[in-house]
Amino acid sequence: MKSNGQSNGKVTNGRNELSSLESAEPGSGKRARILIVEDEPAMVAGLRDNFEYEGYEVISACDGVEGLDRALSENPDLVVLDVMMPRMSGLDVCKQLKVKQPALPIIMLTARGQEIDKVVGLELGADDYVTKPFSIRELMARVKAVLRRATPQPPSDIYKFSDVEVNVRSNEVLRAGSRVELSAKEFALLAYFVAHPAETLSRDRLLDAVWGYENYPNTRTVDTHIVHLRQKLEPNPEEPRFILTVHGTGYKFVG
Repeated sequence: MKSNGQSNGKVTNGRNELSSLESAEPGSGKRARILIVEDEPAMVAGLRDNFEYEGYEVISACDGVEGLDRALSENPDLVVLDVMMPRMSGLDVCKQLKVKQPALPIIMLTARGQEIDKVVGLELGADDYVTKPFSIRELMARVKAVLRRATPQPPSDIYKFSDVEVNVRSNEVLRAGSRVELSAKEFALLAYFVAHPAETLSRDRLLDAVWGYENYPNTRTVDTHIVHLRQKLEPNPEEPRFILTVHGTGYKFVG
């Protein structure tokens, strides 16, 4: 079950490379509890094995109805939720959970090519998504990041994601230790994103917050600045991982 590869029904892992991942909630002494909602037994077994190896407590559900019930009754710290589920789809589970427990973090598992599921999931409030086939290392890193974002943190002048460091006080951005040149509006836009992680932000809201007026005649201004930020900060600007497009709405920062 363990190998350094990718998975589509099989879960893969490089355990020695994951030893630094934190399994406890930041700032607490208890293990984080992960609920896996997945109908493929082999996938559940692989995920459970790897999560438990990293020190997480794991519970699981094999369909959407059971997943919703366990999420509401057993107080997980995070839900890993497959979109394609029997009895109730993952999207419907996500929608109901975000109404009843809006602060509960959810990572959606989507099949390659199901772009609409990613978009709808983010619009319903999912905190992140991973596309099958995926490596367990990627999923573990995303779980850690989402748990960290879900835990209240004291205000800081410095925000870090991936190899990027944003210093709000000095208006400086570093990537892999090297200074990134941003325009004043690009930095203001980035600073607003990092101050509102995991929120879906409309173009009008971004215009009002960054440019200082509500009814700018061309909202493409925001899109243009997003393109520039992605080119400077994303590992692959064509497939952004931090500044996500929420189609029909705006953008979401998940760094």
